[in-house]
Amino acid sequence: MNNFIHPEAQLGTNVTVEHFSSIYEDVIIGDNTWIGPNVTIFPGSRIGKDCKIFPGAVIGAIPQDLKFHGETSLVEIGDRVVIRECATVNRGTEASGTTKVGNDTMLMAYVHVAHDCIIGEHCILANSTNLAGHVTIEDYAYFGGMSGAHQFTKIGKHSFISGGSMIGKDVPPFCLVMRNPAQYAGINSVGLKRHNFTAEEIHMIQDAYRFIFGNKGLNTSQALQKITEEIPPSALRDYILNFIKTSDRGIIKGID
Repeated sequence: MNNFIHPEAQLGTNVTVEHFSSIYEDVIIGDNTWIGPNVTIFPGSRIGKDCKIFPGAVIGAIPQDLKFHGETSLVEIGDRVVIRECATVNRGTEASGTTKVGNDTMLMAYVHVAHDCIIGEHCILANSTNLAGHVTIEDYAYFGGMSGAHQFTKIGKHSFISGGSMIGKDVPPFCLVMRNPAQYAGINSVGLKRHNFTAEEIHMIQDAYRFIFGNKGLNTSQALQKITEEIPPSALRDYILNFIKTSDRGIIKGID
């Protein structure tokens, strides 16, 4: 076959590498993974089991960061990850050392994942989504096509980013966001129902975000205090509170 596999690359059992693909040294690929034609996998790439990587994808290229000076760093791709045509996932920098993509995640065509990003499990990034460096995406978050995230932003679990949205602030969990700049447009009730959240849990999440986004007379600190006082403690309530309290960039605004 007309491909290049470095003798020091470690390929698991039943790995398929199609024509014209290149796999460099210091690469580990798990069992039953399919590498399509014209894929390039650079040093420092760790790819799990049962993945599918489609033509034109580039994994482990050096960061597009002027502070990068050739330090050793990694890309870690989980199990059962699908990476579609011409997607790119760059290595980490010395800041964290690793770019990560979690299990069962899909990166559609032309997605770009920059250095030091952390993507959780069961996420979907639709066509031409672009992530700047150091973006964190928690489990079950979905991005519509042509959307983007500013560096160091954080996107909470089960959130839905509408196509064409530009994320400049943190997106709290369970939210539906849209526009440029992205704004809160309700909770992701459809996604929550699909993932077996109860009606009581969904109503609690709605009530919490009414304090955050629905009451124009409260600032964020006051809204968090209201949630603490008026919504009974639970793991979901406390997760929302902690996410917002620990946000470094601040959270998105509601739709005007």
